[in-house]
Amino acid sequence: ATAPSWTTSYTSSLDGFWAPDVIYFNGQYHLYYAVSSFGVNTSAIGLATNPTLDPNDSSYLWTDQGPVIKSITANSYNCIDPSIIFDATNGLWMSFGSYWTGIYLVQLNASTGLLLNPASPTLIHLAYNSSIEASYLYYHGGYYYLFVNWGQCCAGMNSTYNIRVGRSTTITGTFPGSSYRDRDGNSMVTGGGTLFLKTTGKYIGPGQIGILDEGGTNCFSYHYYDANANGAPTLDIEPLYWTPDGWPA
Repeated sequence: ATAPSWTTSYTSSLDGFWAPDVIYFNGQYHLYYAVSSFGVNTSAIGLATNPTLDPNDSSYLWTDQGPVIKSITANSYNCIDPSIIFDATNGLWMSFGSYWTGIYLVQLNASTGLLLNPASPTLIHLAYNSSIEASYLYYHGGYYYLFVNWGQCCAGMNSTYNIRVGRSTTITGTFPGSSYRDRDGNSMVTGGGTLFLKTTGKYIGPGQIGILDEGGTNCFSYHYYDANANGAPTLDIEPLYWTPDGWPA
């Protein structure tokens, strides 16, 4: 009901909290979220933890763990839109970023969920486009897939959001010959990104993919503006397929 006191440096309103990502480890649900105002990079990614998601459980309580990472006007990046993933060796990572110089990756402490090296975190550049945000990392078939959004969000029927994807054999994408690349081999750092989903029919400005793997079946969620409902913001869930050469469709 009351925002953590540290967040007032980044927003003066509860409207300034968005883009949550939840992951379960060490007996706790870890909720990462963005704190900012629209169009600025005075931003932070916060963390709250809870042992249960059942509000009727006596142990249900969201505990503020403080900011994970912060950005100010002088920085070339923007600390919003967190996406959390464990790599194949149980290392914990977070991708983030919006506009400015694009999408970055940083390693987290797999015990605390906070930065692994808080005094001097290593930021790894993953992707760039003049309008990019909403990154999402997913591991499948020996590759890490990086989904991002290009275009403008949050403009209703005028939204130009579209989802792009590339992949890498390593989480960092920095080993020789292993940067995140699209289906044509273009590096995502230099503007590459294979189109995954664009405006089609009533589905205006699709964005912010999330993937569910349940019983061997993949589905993906995203949001869009419904042209048949005066641009109402809407959630959709659809089947996700993988092509024979390993690309999501």
